[in-house]
Amino acid sequence: MTTLLLTGATGMIGSALRPRLARPGRTLRLLDTVEPASPADGEQVVVGSFAESAVAAKACEGVDLIVHLGGHSKEQSWSELMSVNVSGTQQLLEAARIANVPRILLASSIHAVGFLAPGHARDVPAPPPRPDSYYGVSKAAIEALGSLYADRYEMSITSVRIGTFGTTVREPRMLATWLSADDASRIVEACLTFDQPGHRVIWGVSNNSRRWFDLEPGHEIGYFPLDDAEMCASDQLRADAEQVLSASQFLGGPLATDRFPPGSPWI
Repeated sequence: MTTLLLTGATGMIGSALRPRLARPGRTLRLLDTVEPASPADGEQVVVGSFAESAVAAKACEGVDLIVHLGGHSKEQSWSELMSVNVSGTQQLLEAARIANVPRILLASSIHAVGFLAPGHARDVPAPPPRPDSYYGVSKAAIEALGSLYADRYEMSITSVRIGTFGTTVREPRMLATWLSADDASRIVEACLTFDQPGHRVIWGVSNNSRRWFDLEPGHEIGYFPLDDAEMCASDQLRADAEQVLSASQFLGGPLATDRFPPGSPWI
């Protein structure tokens, strides 16, 4: 029996992954501060915060892969992001170490490198952090924690810099940054079968024709995306995309501008 732990299981990505990861002989352990709706056969529920040591310890027992999606997914105050995203992730990693969890997927973000130019993202497989917000700093910090735990304790940890997740393509920028739900599940399956110790950073994007990113780091762990935002976009959205994408200075888009100062919640 293989057991996957999903933190943030009731969130947008966690909810989309649950049916896609279900398999005979596989248990999905769902961890969140609210109880997931309608648990299916093969799902276990743990209600609580991964930032609490007792909850994290219980959730990590007998786990083969942690898919860490929990935490704040948008800009918050510095103290809130450090408390939940950074300190909470450290608590989870420590529980995983004690429970001998061999593999971990950390949900990082494009905003960890939001001040990077799109052209540079194509040229450098895993560029160093250039966060565009306190949220981006928190994601850069969990990448650093992943590196620490992988190197010190010989765990296999993959930080996934997620572009723009969605079941639909909603705006022109997503033609470069989209991650489909099916491709998100392919990342999880790749991390489950990849067992070499160490920390790796990959781009969490689909095989978009207009992508800004080098997919080779993902290929190295067995992630081969199949979806393309181009096939899911409206004619008008595709027509608008060339102008929008060519004008993009930074990967963070408008969130890397003065319209969104650090600590100001995104709407």
